[in-house]
This record gives sequence, structure tokens and C-alpha cells, in this order.
Amino acid sequence: MRIALVTDYYLPTLGGVQTVVKAHREALTAAGHEVTVFCPLAEPSPDPGIVGLPIASFFRPDGYPFTWPPQAVEDALRTAFVQRGVEVVHVHSELFAALGAFNAARALRLPVVQTMHGRVDVYTRSVLPLPALTTVLLAGLHHRRLPHATNPLGGTPYTGTALARRMWRLMVSQANHADHVIVPSRHFADKLLAQGVTTPLTVLSNGLEDSVLDAIGAPALRAPRGDLRVMWCGRVSPEKRPEVFVAAVAATPGVSAQMYGDGLALERTRRHAGTVPGGRLALHGAVPQERVLAAMRDADVFVSTSFDFDNQPMVMLEAVASGLPVVFCDPDLAEAVPVGGGVCTPTPDAAGLAATLASLRDDPTRVAAMSAALLGARDAAAQGTHLAGLLAAYDAAIAVRAGVGGR
Repeated sequence: MRIALVTDYYLPTLGGVQTVVKAHREALTAAGHEVTVFCPLAEPSPDPGIVGLPIASFFRPDGYPFTWPPQAVEDALRTAFVQRGVEVVHVHSELFAALGAFNAARALRLPVVQTMHGRVDVYTRSVLPLPALTTVLLAGLHHRRLPHATNPLGGTPYTGTALARRMWRLMVSQANHADHVIVPSRHFADKLLAQGVTTPLTVLSNGLEDSVLDAIGAPALRAPRGDLRVMWCGRVSPEKRPEVFVAAVAATPGVSAQMYGDGLALERTRRHAGTVPGGRLALHGAVPQERVLAAMRDADVFVSTSFDFDNQPMVMLEAVASGLPVVFCDPDLAEAVPVGGGVCTPTPDAAGLAATLASLRDDPTRVAAMSAALLGARDAAAQGTHLAGLLAAYDAAIAVRAGVGGR
């Protein structure tokens, strides 16, 4: 099968969607399929399987290349789909690369699979300048390329503002233009269905490619001695709440911490990190994935401070595969962690995280028990475990486009 993976995210960066795209590409290629990735790039890729899309000259809302202008993107994708004989298009975002992919695929009568990776409402609120205004512009441009026919329901915590409802309308409408939808978590799938998604939907966990599992190697059981060594990794941006991690570490003696990642809030986070007593927190910025995996081997606990945003963070799967216990602030993320392999903080704020870290510092046997649980469930994090489900979603989309599925 010839497959196009399309995303608005800048592939060389350290991020969850980028990691998923790389994992899909590796697993599908190893299974004998021909895969091309289309994404915004700062410069052409030496890899012929990664194709750069047109980008804006100056506008970079999150500091990375932004796919633009819409018609040029659509034209480039349409030409490439024909040249490469693409048979199915798998979209991994909701902005202009995604819209170009939908319209190019529709013109060519190609099936489209859409993975819904996360909360665009929270992301745009956190990243865009003047979001109350810029999301109106974004939604209007999105509607022009892909009409919105669904009005999201009110009365939920996540649709309580005009901005949120605007972005949920965008998400639901895009999902309903696809032939099949993949959602990595049950909790996000339930929200999408409640807001009006009617496209056939598969809940399919993300997974790590074999090369990542090989790089992790045989993980060791964690047995903390001395300070509790904790790590944080992700986009250093408001929706990820890095300041909660910094404040919790500052409030918890006997905890040493490492932070990895880049983003809009990096400099502010760096200033806060400098106030942690005793130099117990080091902020490393953007690093290669190999270094993150090496840091996981040296840590006792991984911490996620995301709340009411993430779907299924890939970095949590890396921690699971590394046998590294996971502390998380969002109860929805419990489904990403095998039973017994992590703990949710009693409250999502810095005080709740600090209390959890202090309890693990004072009882290292709990850390060891969580690590043992993860070592016994490592296969759940492998992309190969979920490849059959991914191919089944492609086959379902192809059947729908051929008229078998009744859509």
C-alpha cells in the first residue's frame, strides 16, 4: 500500500505527534508498505520519504515553520499524491497541511484517515497571539477550506467558552469529513462522540517504533537511593504547565530534577528553574530523542504535568517502555499507564505534585513496585502491537471510499 502521512507539525522537533508519525512510518515501511511523510520543513530533507510543504515567510506561532498558503499547500499535495501513486491519506493535524490533504484527496477520490491527537482548543488558546481574535480568523479560514456543519454542545467544562466551542466545531467537522477516525485514547474519543463525530471511529493506542525499543534496550528495575531523581520532557509551553513541575520540585527537598524540551515558555521556565534551591533542577532545552531515552535510564520517576489537554502522550509510552514509573496530574491519562505503573496526584496543582513526590521519596519500595509493573507490561507500548489495527483502519477507509461502507 502507498500511504501519505500528513502533518502540520515540524518533524525534526521533539513532540508527541512527530513521534507518532515517525513510529507509523517505520512500522509500515518494515511491513512492506511505501510511506511518504508531508510536513512543514525549515529546509529540504535529505530523506526522499520526507517532503517539505510550503511555509509562511515570517509567521511562526510556536517558533516552528507554519504551513502556508493554503492553495499552494493543496496544489503541492495533489501533485505529489499523483506522482507517488498514493492510495490512502493519513492526516495527523488540523491546520493547513491537514486541510490541503483533505481537499487534494477529495479531488483525487482518495480515502482519508484522520488521527485526532489532542485538544486544539487548549493548544490554540495557549500558543496563538490574541487567541480570542486569531481563533476566529483560523476557524474562518478552516471553514472556507472544509465546511463546518456541526455545532458542539455546551454544558461541559471543555466547551464553556466561545473560543473552546469554536475550536471544537473545527475538530468535529474535520473528523466528520474523514472516511475513518483514529483516536489514541478512550477519554478523548468519548468527548468527540459526545460533540457530534459520526465518522466510524477506532480507539487505537499509539506505539513506539522498534528502533526506539532497541535504543531503550533491556530496562532495569528502579531502586532509588538518596535523592529521588525525577524528569520532565515535553513542549515547554503553557498547555503543558512546566511551571507546576518547577514549583513542585522547589517545594520538595530530596528531589533532583531534569527537564527536556523547547517551546514558547522556555525562557520563563529557565528563570523559574534558577530559583530552585541547591541547584536541584537542570533545564536542558531541546535534545535528540536518544538523549531523552538515556535520561530515562538514569531517572527514578517520570512526571507529566499536563492537565485537561493531552490525549496519549508519546513520552509517557517511552517511560512505560523504559520501566520508569509515571506520575501524572490528569486522571484521564491513567489509561496510558499499565495498572500499577504510575500514580495520579491528589490535586493537579504544584502542591498535589509535591505531596506525591515527597511520598515516593520517603518510600522507595513504591517506586520499585511501579517499575516492576511496567517491566511486565512493556509490550503494550510497542507500535508493532497496534499495526494490525492501523492497517484495519486504512482498509475501512478504502472500503468507505469505494462505496462499501455506505457513506
